[in-house]
Amino acid sequence: MTIAEVSEKFGLSQDTLRYYERIGLIPPVTRNRSGNREYSEEDIKWVDFIKCMRQSAGLPIEALIEYVALFQQGDSTLITRKELLVEQRDRLAAKLEEMASTLVRLNDKIVRYEQTIVLKEKTLHKRN
Repeated sequence: MTIAEVSEKFGLSQDTLRYYERIGLIPPVTRNRSGNREYSEEDIKWVDFIKCMRQSAGLPIEALIEYVALFQQGDSTLITRKELLVEQRDRLAAKLEEMASTLVRLNDKIVRYEQTIVLKEKTLHKRN
């Protein structure tokens, strides 16, 4: 796939894809004779993985760059890669718990506002 096709498929700009490659967030993409990037299925899987980890899970760029670098070193880094992912998973799980708690607080506050509004409306109708 061309960079334009990958850009459209994932909703990422071509500049973002180039940036991801330049900083090591995705492994280097093969170039054709003209020097244009030709994304393989493996490259596309990397883009999908990085987009998910960055945008959906909010993992830090530094952790993902480290993961990609470790991956490129081969099987000798399997344990380290797993540990890195476990650490990121645990951070994400803690963040989800915090967000769930915040959601409960927001819902409670909204309910109190709704109750107050209903009471105010009843008071206004009684006066009229």
